[in-house]
Amino acid sequence: MDAARLADARNDRAQALALMRAFAQRTGLEGDAPPRRYLWTDAFAVCNFLALDEHAAAARLVAQVHDVLGAHRPDDPRQGPLSGLVGEAARRHPTQGGLRIGKPLPERAPDAPYEPALEWERDGQYFHYLTRWMHALDQYARHAGAPDANRWARELARTAVRAFVSAGDDGAPRMAWKMGIALDRPLVAGMGQHDPLDGLVTCLQLRAHTPPASGGPTLAPELRTLAALLSGTSLRSDDPLAIGGLLADAYRLAQLLDERPGDDALLGLLLAAAAAGLAGWLCDHPLARPPAQRLAFRELGLAIGLLAAARLWRLLEHAPVAAPVRHSLDQVIAQVPLARRISRHWLAVALDPSPEWCAHEDINAVMLATCLVPEGWLDFADGTAAPPRAASVQPG
Repeated sequence: MDAARLADARNDRAQALALMRAFAQRTGLEGDAPPRRYLWTDAFAVCNFLALDEHAAAARLVAQVHDVLGAHRPDDPRQGPLSGLVGEAARRHPTQGGLRIGKPLPERAPDAPYEPALEWERDGQYFHYLTRWMHALDQYARHAGAPDANRWARELARTAVRAFVSAGDDGAPRMAWKMGIALDRPLVAGMGQHDPLDGLVTCLQLRAHTPPASGGPTLAPELRTLAALLSGTSLRSDDPLAIGGLLADAYRLAQLLDERPGDDALLGLLLAAAAAGLAGWLCDHPLARPPAQRLAFRELGLAIGLLAAARLWRLLEHAPVAAPVRHSLDQVIAQVPLARRISRHWLAVALDPSPEWCAHEDINAVMLATCLVPEGWLDFADGTAAPPRAASVQPG
């Protein structure tokens, strides 16, 4: 690495560390503020701490998420872990009842009318948030030498698939988009477009990384269910966050394929959908819009995906690759410079925050940090990391 690139990398790391230290203080991971946990943001945050070698901070965040989001809300008459377990059993299986989203409002009462705008602010469980946490737990298990975390992730996968998937009138499986906190009723019945895909790739990852003799679910039934749900599903989306997710899933999948990943049919479908969606999104010149019409975390999700595509290209550079896969990947790679453009834009905003930035500050800041140190989120470790150290995230 030349001197200029090395300096850029050091600056990116310093900026990411500053963002994560501020996040830790703001959300009660450090200091005296009460814990304010949100599952999607915290999944990325765990991986950022791993990338920054702040393993003790990652460990504290994992424990705090399980304590806060793995239990009923303080304003809920139900109390205790969502699993219903107590004592040592609850500590050993912290994800067995799923994990709350962390939204500000209680979940909708069974007799309350469905109001789409209000539902966004209500608590519950999202399948695609649970898969992000499964991924974070697996990364924590391997980067920080915490093998129990992989079992927690597999137990969460089993719980999630059983709760979110049911048989339709025709006997075919269907998946809810949002479930109640206790996983006892669907709050939004329609299936998330990429939920089966995220579940399938994540379960493949968890199974591949299962430590020897660790116990817990094998995920074979869950993989069959998710594969059936994915069959025939259209993956194309013009949403930047969804496109980024497709690219990140493609890179995760390629890392799991030991032989000829460039020939994998699912990898080809992911890249084709991402390339088409990216072309469609760019047609509207979205990066030229006024700041009030842009959402940082959605654009940053795309930037993370483009960084994954660059890694995928290096992984497949000297491998035999099917022509359609190569064509789609080349289309995406042509847009990789957008990742830097997006992250530089939002870094400047973060240093002089606008109201639009502050409205979603935690998720914006954490995903910006992921763009600056993406290895914690994107790259699988070799599983030989030392146990968490006694380091601490403190204000610099």
